[in-house]
Amino acid sequence: MLYNPPSPLETKVLTRRFGLPNSAAVDTYLATDGYKAFKKALEMKPDAIIEEVKVSNLRGRGGAGFPAGMKWSFVPRNSPKPKYIVVNADESEPGTCKDRLLMENDPHQLIEGMLIAGLAVDAHAGYIYVRGEYRYLIEILDKAIAEAYDKGYLGKNLQGSNFSFDAYTHSGAGAYECGEESALLESLEGKRGIPRIRPPFPAVVGAFQCPTILNNVETYCAVPPILRDGGAAFAALGVPKAGGTKLTCLTGHVNKPGVYELPLGFPVDRMINEVGGGIRGGKKLKAFIPGGSSCPVLTAAECEGLTMDYDAMAKKKTMLGSGGVVIMDEDTCMVKVALRIMRFYAHESCGWCIPCREGTTWIRKILTRFHDGMGRKDDINLLGDLAKNMLGRTFCPLGDAAALPTISIVEKFREEFEAHLDGKPCPYEKELVTA
Repeated sequence: MLYNPPSPLETKVLTRRFGLPNSAAVDTYLATDGYKAFKKALEMKPDAIIEEVKVSNLRGRGGAGFPAGMKWSFVPRNSPKPKYIVVNADESEPGTCKDRLLMENDPHQLIEGMLIAGLAVDAHAGYIYVRGEYRYLIEILDKAIAEAYDKGYLGKNLQGSNFSFDAYTHSGAGAYECGEESALLESLEGKRGIPRIRPPFPAVVGAFQCPTILNNVETYCAVPPILRDGGAAFAALGVPKAGGTKLTCLTGHVNKPGVYELPLGFPVDRMINEVGGGIRGGKKLKAFIPGGSSCPVLTAAECEGLTMDYDAMAKKKTMLGSGGVVIMDEDTCMVKVALRIMRFYAHESCGWCIPCREGTTWIRKILTRFHDGMGRKDDINLLGDLAKNMLGRTFCPLGDAAALPTISIVEKFREEFEAHLDGKPCPYEKELVTA
């Protein structure tokens, strides 16, 4: 997955330094308005910083889409405990790879976002929790952190103020479960990465049992442009209830896959045909995953007139998620898609919750039988029942993440499951073999 070549349809805000020589270096960052937003924030009151983020309509870019400014306002100001800033850089959602590029090409933007968040809630330490498979990025991040210390943007009495802040990196061990915020916090504390019961939420009881702001990389990277240019300017880039741009990971059967920065509300058909260069081989669209493998799948008909924003996706009973778009053409076997998704979730379940641990395993077994042509007609309804019995019955959303796409595929492509009955092999694979 590459950020190359860029599209003229992009709105470059978070990615505007991509492609510059030594874009990850502090000198490059300072020469392109770097840390100006932090200096501006030093002159602002905490409430004013949070209000600017609220005005921007910035919603969390990690998947849930919760308003970032509102989330920050939940941190108790009068708590005697220290407060922490935690970055969720455990980007493990299949189809998603944009946080990697932000850390690789512009790490100082992330650091500046952490600093501004620290000013907003009076936090003086921050941790970047990096996905285990992204461990090579820690060297880039640590170098950027060292440069920030040398330039006086990390450490004590920053830029002549009374504000101090320290930043650290922390490596995960390659567990999808640790992308869930409470499991991430458990892992950060040196414990097994399993979800916590909530409430209390991290804003009140987070890292080391202290008040914590926890957002993903892209969310923090959006904060410097918001403070630098104003929340209203950022809001104007998107739609009324969701401001700014979104990094979209365009994958699957398109001619120009890549990571593209598009304004929220960008039409799906233009994203596929103009940004992505259309579906390869001139084939037709069959199915569309809008935000990563945990999102319910949409049919081609449901994509007509659809835009890439949170509310538009919610009306279609799916999610914008983390921006992991997967395009599937007319030759795609949807039974195999469901199987591949469930193999992932069955493997990545932490095993803490029985509905998730057992449900993902049984659904995987049934889907394997189906794809091999050994399914029974009753199994089609059983798949839906098993998935629905997982919804809302687990400590974290992994059970829902496995159930929702399964339910949508079974309901919308039932005829494909029926086509696999009576000992029939996958009709799509058979056609491909004989072609």
